[in-house]
Amino acid sequence: MTINQNYSLVLQKVNHLSFEDRPKPVIVNETDVIVQILATGICGSDVHFYAHGCIGDFVVKKPLILGHESAGIVTKVGSEVTKVMVGDKICLEPGTPCHVCSLCLRGQYNHCAKMHFAAAPPVDGTLTKYFKIAETFCYKLPDNVSVDEGALMEPLSVAVHAVREAKITPGSSVVVFGAGPVGLLVAAVARNAYGASLTVIVDINEERLKFAKENFGVETYLSIKGRTAKEAGDNLVDVFDLNSERGFEFAIDATGVPYCIQSALYTLRPRGSFVQIGMGADNAELPISTICFHELNVRGSFRYNGGDFEQAVGLVARGIVDVKKLISSKVKFSQAKDAFEFVRQGKGLKTLISGPE
Repeated sequence: MTINQNYSLVLQKVNHLSFEDRPKPVIVNETDVIVQILATGICGSDVHFYAHGCIGDFVVKKPLILGHESAGIVTKVGSEVTKVMVGDKICLEPGTPCHVCSLCLRGQYNHCAKMHFAAAPPVDGTLTKYFKIAETFCYKLPDNVSVDEGALMEPLSVAVHAVREAKITPGSSVVVFGAGPVGLLVAAVARNAYGASLTVIVDINEERLKFAKENFGVETYLSIKGRTAKEAGDNLVDVFDLNSERGFEFAIDATGVPYCIQSALYTLRPRGSFVQIGMGADNAELPISTICFHELNVRGSFRYNGGDFEQAVGLVARGIVDVKKLISSKVKFSQAKDAFEFVRQGKGLKTLISGPE
């Protein structure tokens, strides 16, 4: 195929990916930036759209370019762009809100009703050669941060946002459920950036727990089948000798699994805080009496908003969080279909796809 415009990976329907040459984006607003994409991480949401065709209210109804964890090089800018220039190495915050509603003006644009988020149907994503984005959501990468690391700023920003929502403080105790990329990054941010003195990560996968301990220095807990959620929560408190304090101060779930959510709530001390990141089933049973009796603070965390990406870039640039450790492999764009199957089978932690050759 002769590539004249914008080579892209397109989800045609469930389980069917193809390569297409799409039109190259053009400057429309004078604050637009055109980026040549050089690296894109495969996210769990990309795989979910690939395997199931929907996530909640987001349904794939027409061919969709996947991908939203990306970094690249600026190739063209509008006349009013001042934040970046042609040739800059940047990462992308892959969504464009309206900028004028009350939520946007408060920096809470992740809740903007008019948000156009990459690879959230019907909006196309970043697994393409050229991608257009507003100047506001371009972040220049320092010289000591690679494009591959830049592609991981998106999941790191998710982790930063969750930790900020939890209001984790120095010297506190934190338990994170799920040792996937986001859970690992949450644990790293809580421990290394916010000063948690005890950070525990919980999973059923021994290899991932070993990885977490060796690479991020956190404590680990192997979840065992056969226990009720309350038994699992109580056991976690016992193992880490938190009986005198009656539990962890903070719990964050990055799985979306009801059993994990319930267990996390049972690990908390009175007036402890719980934050939900992982999205699984639309509904889950919660131990309401425990939430009430212990006056637990329960809240959700959705993507990221004002300041999260800047903080993520700073954490990597200063060596506080090492995202390179999460990269399991990087494949050529022509191997993208195989990479999706690889991730779908649960292999590796974070697979990157290079930009079109």
